[in-house]
Amino acid sequence: MRIADSLTERLLKKAGTSDQQLAELHQQAEKDKKPLQDLAVKNNLISEKDLTKLYAAEIEVPMIELNPKEIKKEVLKLLPERIARQYHAVVFDTDQNGTKLIAMEDPDDIQALNFLQKQLGHDIRVYLTSDTQFQALIDQYRESGAIGSELTKVISDEGESDEAEEANADDLAEDSPIAQTVNLLIEYAINAGASDIHIEPREDFVLIRYRVDGLLKEVNKLPRKMLNALVSRIKILSNLKIDEHRAPQDGRFKVQMGGGLYALRVSTLPIADGEKVVMRILNESSKAAAFEDLGFWGYANDTLKHAITQPHGMILVTGPTGSGKSTTLFSVLTMLNTPNVNISTVEDPVEYRIPGVNQTQVNPIAGMTFTNGLRALLRQDPNIIMVGEIRDGETAELGVQAALTGHLVFSTLHTNNAATCLPRLLEMGIEPFLIASTVRAVVGQRLVRRLCSECKEAYIPDETQVKQLAKIFNLSGGESMKHIHELEEQAFEAGVGKQARTSKTSALTAELSTTPSGIKRLYKAHDEGCAACNHTGFKGRIGIYEVLHNSEAIQKLIVGNSTSDTIQAQAIQEGMLTMQTDGFIKALRGETTIEEILRVTAAE
Repeated sequence: MRIADSLTERLLKKAGTSDQQLAELHQQAEKDKKPLQDLAVKNNLISEKDLTKLYAAEIEVPMIELNPKEIKKEVLKLLPERIARQYHAVVFDTDQNGTKLIAMEDPDDIQALNFLQKQLGHDIRVYLTSDTQFQALIDQYRESGAIGSELTKVISDEGESDEAEEANADDLAEDSPIAQTVNLLIEYAINAGASDIHIEPREDFVLIRYRVDGLLKEVNKLPRKMLNALVSRIKILSNLKIDEHRAPQDGRFKVQMGGGLYALRVSTLPIADGEKVVMRILNESSKAAAFEDLGFWGYANDTLKHAITQPHGMILVTGPTGSGKSTTLFSVLTMLNTPNVNISTVEDPVEYRIPGVNQTQVNPIAGMTFTNGLRALLRQDPNIIMVGEIRDGETAELGVQAALTGHLVFSTLHTNNAATCLPRLLEMGIEPFLIASTVRAVVGQRLVRRLCSECKEAYIPDETQVKQLAKIFNLSGGESMKHIHELEEQAFEAGVGKQARTSKTSALTAELSTTPSGIKRLYKAHDEGCAACNHTGFKGRIGIYEVLHNSEAIQKLIVGNSTSDTIQAQAIQEGMLTMQTDGFIKALRGETTIEEILRVTAAE
């Protein structure tokens, strides 16, 4: 969608942009030699969606917003991919009369329209779509399951030998089969919604696995002889030493794909069969999610929001690696990020880049440890400090001192739940009265797979399962079941399961799954899934949380060196839901399954 500068200016005025803002925009456009529409979106004067809406009204063409995953492949392929890319047009549906519905970036392109009529016939109806939406639509030509055939095409001329060969200059060129292989691995991982790419050398082949929704999935096996060139290509992209094979290395690079910007955090590690590479995929185009979107509701949501608005103190987030701690902190810091506060962080590694926040990368070789970084931050006049992780007593002590001297401090700890976090600080040598007076709240969390809202199924649990649930979730007495029913009512009012209410399965979650005396229904993944969830039955992840408020009663328990069980019992009495109970409520609301909750909380 390319809009003339004069028309862009008229549309921006309609959107309420001031003359001063427009003058500044014109100056920047002249200096950077960029169109006004790009700069207006980049400078947050208007969103791409709102600008597209205004343009659609101006040219009297309806705007369309689509879920790319819902487009049927046979409809999409009515227009070959080559032509779709050339004319920036995609067939997304046909109506009952056989009229083909087309999404275009530029419906005023007469040449493109004439060609489309020749290709598809005159029965076509055109809709306007944004650049970002079009990129997502065009990506649907490539299915995640087709990676094998694409890779086979790329590497078919590589010969038969299975021995790992040294990389040469031809292998590492931009248009080489190796470079194309790396590009394909990244492209399909992003399209599949993967969080990590694992490239693992084995004795006879190179195994490629993606982590999707927290679970690893094998996607392909490459010839063993490609290993060295593949690793070298990734090292070049990440600015790592290609001749270093005996020590682990860490790097980072960025790619632009499907209208989004992605950062890939690269880690190499020597193992018995060669060098293993893991690439973490971080979507830098995504905005911080609201607490409700992450999965906070009710007591947990209110407690956390109250804690982060305090002028000073410490808020800790606990959980194992991959439990979403960084995402929670990213949302918190983005919410607190205003021009009148100085936010400084020391992280290992810096995962999410936050504009306006001073983020420091840990570098032990250069002497930049968490302890030294935190000590330096305290001399930088910060209001809010985030320490990536408290690993030792010295870092913990500095964090507590910062909280005592008027700073709001955020950090993470690796403990099983919220209550065990406080005794863990005691083990690090922090005085009980300091913990009691500085810690404001502790968040314990895990991530569970979210049921696909398009194909999930409701079912009535049998008597055996009801007894098992009663045992697992302590539902033996009538009062406990009544309490669960009240919690589900609160969750319903807070919008838990709301995502599903707007989908094809809306009738399922429009009613409660419990009564004061029992469980009416539960939810499970469809055995074969659907196109929207890649036939897995799950799509995305959601957090399950427990938020412990450091009340006066709990402070007394901390000072008295009470056990984590005693602290947890007091917190539950005050209204805290454990992660398992929070997950149970979300399972009742159709967000996930009982099996998923037990998978991540069974040890607790």
